[in-house]
Amino acid sequence: MLSILNVFLYICGMLLTIVLAIIMMMNSCNSPTKGNPWANEQGSQTPVVRPATQANRFYVGNPQQLAQEVDSFLNLHRGSQTYSNLAAIIVPHAGYYFSGNVAATAYQSIDPQKQYKRIFLLGPSHHEWLNGASVNTEADYYSTPLGNVKVDRETALKLTEADSVFSYRPEAHDREHCLEVQLPFLQRRLDEVPPIVPIVISTNDYAQLKRMAEVLKPYFNDENLFIISSDFSHYPSYDDACEADALTGKAVESGDVERFIAAIEANARSGKRNLSTSACGEYAIITLLLMLDSSYEVKHLLYQNSGNADEHDHRRVVGYHSFAILRQAAQQGMFSLTDEEKQALKEIALGSIRDSLDGKRIKTSRLADLYPKLKEKCGAFVTLHENGRLRGCIGHFGEDVPLHETVALMARAAAFEDPRFTPVRRDELDDISLSLSVLTPMRRIQSLDEFELHRHGIYIKKGRRSGTFLPQVADEVNWTKEEFVGHCSRDKAGIGWDGWRDAELYVYEAIVF
Repeated sequence: MLSILNVFLYICGMLLTIVLAIIMMMNSCNSPTKGNPWANEQGSQTPVVRPATQANRFYVGNPQQLAQEVDSFLNLHRGSQTYSNLAAIIVPHAGYYFSGNVAATAYQSIDPQKQYKRIFLLGPSHHEWLNGASVNTEADYYSTPLGNVKVDRETALKLTEADSVFSYRPEAHDREHCLEVQLPFLQRRLDEVPPIVPIVISTNDYAQLKRMAEVLKPYFNDENLFIISSDFSHYPSYDDACEADALTGKAVESGDVERFIAAIEANARSGKRNLSTSACGEYAIITLLLMLDSSYEVKHLLYQNSGNADEHDHRRVVGYHSFAILRQAAQQGMFSLTDEEKQALKEIALGSIRDSLDGKRIKTSRLADLYPKLKEKCGAFVTLHENGRLRGCIGHFGEDVPLHETVALMARAAAFEDPRFTPVRRDELDDISLSLSVLTPMRRIQSLDEFELHRHGIYIKKGRRSGTFLPQVADEVNWTKEEFVGHCSRDKAGIGWDGWRDAELYVYEAIVF
């Protein structure tokens, strides 16, 4: 009897095992990642990791040896200057044996104490024609032998939503080396690598490149670092490479996108034997140059070509440049506010409104003595919202009043003098929130080419009429630069849609909090 029971239990166990196996097979077949070369499960807690496909190809795969190799290149330039105002670098992406020395000069220019929010990686596609740009919105991490680097998927997705010129094409990333080879240098140069935004660009459509630059421009600020991955001349002789790369390098150094394109075209017409391209990352470089203006400096760091590493082969070489792109004082915005100073200004604004309700005159704030920067003369706007709706907004442009006084005056004006609204009542105060826009000094411009959407506010003056849009207005509407200025000209200054064309134009920036 006991043996029959044992047999019965054995058969039940076998049947249960078979059923569980079938269920697991069905789940596997229904898995959304079946066939995924990165072997990760979308929609689960398992992170998607883009593997180090170029280890033991463009760089060594052993972690200790890789760290030693990268450090040896960086140490060659240990005494070189670092830049806290670094906006971007242009670096090569060949095998480390050939281009590691040049790449190290660019990475050594990064200030390791600078805390970047994210790093944008832009490079060419060597395997797929995209007619656009592919942003890796799938990977949570990029892997190297030195560890994983986090991807800012949220920002990557925002780019694809902002313009159809950005999309996600897996085949553009799975074999591509131009971005991956940058990561070990970042990992050895920085204590902690910020999240990256990997972008592969493959289009010769100038209009598309301009659209890319316009979408990326709001991110081209002091919070982020841009890394442009490009080699230069491909396969001419050593002497021809030096000549072609000198022309291209000078063009990049000028910061002039038209001069850069002209240099590429001039090299193509030069008849240099075996010159297949002057810059494989041409389109990524163009995208960068389209984001620059006169407030940036392009600094050339080093030039070499593969013939410098292999002196026995000067017949067919590849050229390598490195550049550092620096923000000048005007771009950095020398005037800044700490979190404590911002909070003090908000307290001054709210105090001014409360004092007015109590019938008190505006008085000098004790906070101005604690924070001397609040005594500097600059303009400001105060905006009030009640339950998410605009309740008042008034500002002052002049640089004739200390900032703390301007904020107190404008807070009172926004609360009680904005003609679009009734004066604020005491019983509304708990439901009202305020934001401040502290304005940098205005600068006269002669052309819209000097105006940058999302970064600049516009002030239009013609005779006794004037009007302005703050920089953040561009974040709320989907206007082109011309539409932004046209609306301001017509709706704010009252001089008609095209009235700005013979008016005085000024730009300024705003510290919004």
